Amino acid sequence: MAKKTSTAGKVPAKKEAAEALQDFFADGLKDIYWAEKALVKALPEMQKNASSGKLKTAIGDHLEETKGQVARLEEVFRLIGKKAQAAKCDAMDGLLKEGDSILKETKPGAVRDAGIIAASQKVEHYEIATYGTLATFAVQLGHKEAARLLQDTLKQEKNCDILLSKLAKSEINLKAK
Repeated sequence: MAKKTSTAGKVPAKKEAAEALQDFFADGLKDIYWAEKALVKALPEMQKNASSGKLKTAIGDHLEETKGQVARLEEVFRLIGKKAQAAKCDAMDGLLKEGDSILKETKPGAVRDAGIIAASQKVEHYEIATYGTLATFAVQLGHKEAARLLQDTLKQEKNCDILLSKLAKSEINLKAK
């Protein structure tokens, strides 16, 4: 007798759900495109609320990188034959809301700066995971140039995370303590 497959607990897929890795890859690009565009709007607020000159500079530098990442994603879309299109990224939306909350829950100074770094690193870690996955998908799908562009952005995100860690450990967290 054949075993009966249980469907209990399985989530039904939406009608437009991705069936092929190419579709899932394109959906991921839409999410991170929205996320990067949202960051271009959010980073100036974080920069204005930072008190450390080094942190302000790091945020400003990453804002410029992020603008370049948006353009790079537009190139990735072009390379895979898709129109650059953003789809709301719930994960990034939540991280940005948390960042806003940190600003409201801390007074200006070193503690707020530590909070800004904490929120920023959560964003960086999300981006690192996303770009790593998308670059891997691009390789699997034969999109070599797209994979290279995604790897370039991944490298920038990792470098930003390292810079924030150094800044936190060498200066900000010590002042906040």
